Amino acid sequence: MYIHPLKIGNVELENNLILAPMAGVTNLPFRIICKEVGNPGLVCTEMASARGMFHNDEKTKRLFNTEGEKRPVSFQIFGSDEESIEYAVKYMNSFADIIDINMGCPAPKVVKNGDGSRLLQDLEKAKSIIETVVRASEVPVTLKIRKGWDKDNVVAVDIAKIAEKAGISAITIHGRTRTEYFGGNVDLDIIRKVKEAVKIPVIGNGDIIDEESALKMFKETGVDGIMIGRGAFGNPWIFKNIKYYLETGKKLSLPAKEEKLEIIKKHIKLAVEEKGEEVAIKELRKHIAWYTKNLKNSSEFRSSINKIETKKELLEKLEEYFKTL
Repeated sequence: MYIHPLKIGNVELENNLILAPMAGVTNLPFRIICKEVGNPGLVCTEMASARGMFHNDEKTKRLFNTEGEKRPVSFQIFGSDEESIEYAVKYMNSFADIIDINMGCPAPKVVKNGDGSRLLQDLEKAKSIIETVVRASEVPVTLKIRKGWDKDNVVAVDIAKIAEKAGISAITIHGRTRTEYFGGNVDLDIIRKVKEAVKIPVIGNGDIIDEESALKMFKETGVDGIMIGRGAFGNPWIFKNIKYYLETGKKLSLPAKEEKLEIIKKHIKLAVEEKGEEVAIKELRKHIAWYTKNLKNSSEFRSSINKIETKKELLEKLEEYFKTL
């Protein structure tokens, strides 16, 4: 009933569970792991700066590497300058399945430039950016927003209506304001109001960390799909678990330690192939901390890997640690 294929524009998703775009997390290796282990219907890239693409920044363009990845993939951009946004979209047309506009990021370094959730304070500007992207894009365009800037500036329903009118194919709403960041509880009521206000697909986002919270999001908001962010940290199995639970009412058992270790090793292999050993090993520390959270003596183990710089040493430490479990 809750799990079903989802159409976004002309793109058909196998199911309506989506991996959220997360800076520093949803790079190519992690997306491949999530697809392999949990099979979400859609994954999203890390957000990329339209301004960075306009200035031909190689680091920004590398965020869109999808080599060896199962499609579809949603490519997320942020920006508040129409010229650079238009350039970025035209550049992305040759490889994107879906282009997503970020108007939800609360990070100070993003909002200080007028980007991300700052656009929720200027609906005319937001409308102009949305229209520019839709006009320039040859693929479906989606929009990710928050509830508003703060409790006195709740604009989710207004911007959802603007987006639908401008030709947006689906909208994702995180049920918190910018000033709340990730604190407090997600507001399911505002997500339901957005769903009731528009006819395009609405994706619910925020606090989906397990089977029960996924069911609650679907049940209380009527959304067409759900987007999972922090709940996937160290847990690419979450998509499979939610799907199974919502289809059968039963829970799958936790992955065996052997399976978990194999997935971590594959993640390391993919990361090193993509970024090189020196960069990859440093970036992987947080992922391994997430994978091993709540396991026996995990805090001591995490401390022991924080100075490791080689793949060989990291794999040896992992093998050694998992033998103690």
